[in-house]
Amino acid sequence: MNDWNPDLYRQFEAERTRPARELLARIVHNHVQQVTDPGCGPGNSTELLYHAWPAASITGLDSSQAMLEQARERLPNCQFIQADIQHWRASQPQDVIYANASLQWLSDHQRLLPHLISQLAERGVLAVQMPDNLDQPTHSLMRKVAESPAWREKIGEEASRRKRILSVDACYDLLSAAGCYVDIWHTTYYHIMPSHAAIIDWLKATGLRPFLAPLTEDDQRVFLTQYHRELEGAYRIREDGNLLMPFPRLFIVAQKG
Repeated sequence: MNDWNPDLYRQFEAERTRPARELLARIVHNHVQQVTDPGCGPGNSTELLYHAWPAASITGLDSSQAMLEQARERLPNCQFIQADIQHWRASQPQDVIYANASLQWLSDHQRLLPHLISQLAERGVLAVQMPDNLDQPTHSLMRKVAESPAWREKIGEEASRRKRILSVDACYDLLSAAGCYVDIWHTTYYHIMPSHAAIIDWLKATGLRPFLAPLTEDDQRVFLTQYHRELEGAYRIREDGNLLMPFPRLFIVAQKG
C-alpha cells in the first residue's frame, strides 16, 4: 500500500483533534516525565501532549515515514521514531502512553493492550481512543461496492481486513485483569460535512486507503463514483445544505497499579 498522505489527513484536522483533546482531558497524573504517542501521524496529537507536559520527554511512533517527516517539522523538540507499535519496547517505563486513533488498525488487542500496559511505570496511564465505525454507512458501503462482481477480483479481501474493536466489556475485563483502574466510555460525534464528496475526502486519508490502493487511477475514479452514489442514499442533505456524519468512538483511560 502507498504511504499515508499527511496533507490529506490534515484536511479535517480540527475534527480529528477534538477527540484527542477530550481523551487528554481525562488523564490525571501528577508527575509526567516520559510520554509516548504510538501512531502519532503528522503530530497533531503529539502537539497536545507537548503543550500539556512541556518538560517531559515526548516520543512519537509511526510506521509512515511521510507522517514522521511532518511531525518532526512541526515539533522539533520531540523525538519521532519509525516503529511497529505491536513490537515496540520502551527504553524506560512510561508515565503516559497515548494512542489516539491508531490501535484500530492493529489486530490481537487481547495481546496488544497488556503489552502496552507492561511499558508503563507504576501509576502510569494508557490512554486510547479508537474509531468504532465499521458498521456505519461510510464503511459498510465501501465494503458493499468492493464486494460487487466488478471489483471483487481487483480489490481482493485484504482491503476489509480491519477487524471490529473489542467490546467495552471485553476491554474493561482485559485491562482490569492487568491491574489497572479503568475509565471507559463510548461517544458518537456528528460531524457536519458540506457534501458527500467531503465525506469521501475524509475517508480517502484513512478507511478508503486499502480499497483504492490496488486500483489504477481510472479505476479509482469509477469506484469512488459508485461509492458516492451509495453515500447519497445513506446521508440525507439537511435543511441548511449540510450532511451529518455520525462517528462513534471508544475511549479508554487505564491507570496502572
